[in-house]
Amino acid sequence: MAEDQDQVDQDKLAAEWEASAGGEAEVEAAPADDVPLGSARVLNQNEIDSLLGFGDSDGKDATNSGIRAIIDSALVSYERLPMLEVVFDRLVRMMSTSLRNFTSDNVEVSIDNITSIRFGDYLNSIPLPAMLTVFKAEQWDNYGLLTIDSALIYSIVDVLLGGRRGTAAMRIEGRPYTTIERNLVERLVSVVLSDLSGAFDPLSPVTFRFDRLETNPRFATIGRPANAAVLARLRVDMEDRGGRLEVLLPYATLEPVREILLQGFLGEKFGRDSIWEAHLAGELWNTKVPIQAVLDTVEMSLRDVLKLGIGSRIALNASLDADIQLICGDLPMFVGKMGRKAGNIAVQIDEKIDRDRGGF
Repeated sequence: MAEDQDQVDQDKLAAEWEASAGGEAEVEAAPADDVPLGSARVLNQNEIDSLLGFGDSDGKDATNSGIRAIIDSALVSYERLPMLEVVFDRLVRMMSTSLRNFTSDNVEVSIDNITSIRFGDYLNSIPLPAMLTVFKAEQWDNYGLLTIDSALIYSIVDVLLGGRRGTAAMRIEGRPYTTIERNLVERLVSVVLSDLSGAFDPLSPVTFRFDRLETNPRFATIGRPANAAVLARLRVDMEDRGGRLEVLLPYATLEPVREILLQGFLGEKFGRDSIWEAHLAGELWNTKVPIQAVLDTVEMSLRDVLKLGIGSRIALNASLDADIQLICGDLPMFVGKMGRKAGNIAVQIDEKIDRDRGGF
């Protein structure tokens, strides 16, 4: 009897499985037209625009929303500085010569790219271990950042301490840099900062002074995380050794020379034409301007002015030796004495009015 009962239970279970499998097959085989429309809600155009963050405010509302706010939070419109590319190109040429003399080896320096980046994003992207040098622009009264990666650090140490050519520099990860390594890197930094100062000399004389050397990016903060900065990535190759060197200059540091860096080429003059300036100066010398001699000034009430008519007299306090003021428009120019010459009334100029001190 037990065996019969087990057989009945298994047959019942198999029937339930077949029924459930058949139901799923029927659902899968059912056409899409049989699915009720109420189960899937379709968004209208306004809801789609709101989701994407493209509303019909026409830019009047400064706050973005949706996917557009997420995208705009990582993008910033930076100003392009054409002359900065010329400066870094000059820096590469100067560094190639300086580092060859510094290392007594064949050194090639090249630019990987020049980009704009947020300062906070750059600190988070620095590959560690690395050495970060904070330097100050004396004339601009602000700071910059120079980052040297571990590959270049060990390569410089290996070259300066007489390492063999043809062998890659050995890197020992997980240990702090020694005093000797830090001192050698400081010597390298001094050479780079000297060349960077020389690269800016044709535009604006500036001295970049070494401030401190850090290995933790948190201690090398020279600006707010959201501040914009210019980042130049340089590649230093010494045969089979080398590494990367990055120069970061915040836009706030470059503000004193912003107008110069906006030029398209060195020596560009915006809105100036020497031929037009010479012509304008020549025409100004031939311009005629009216000069009036003021004998005296009298203050009268409006009632007395309205009573004036033909034949009325206004008494002046001017005497024969009184000073006469010569004015051009409303601007006082000279002070002189009234006289007569060749039958004409004349004024002899005694002094020029100093308008910076308030005039006559």
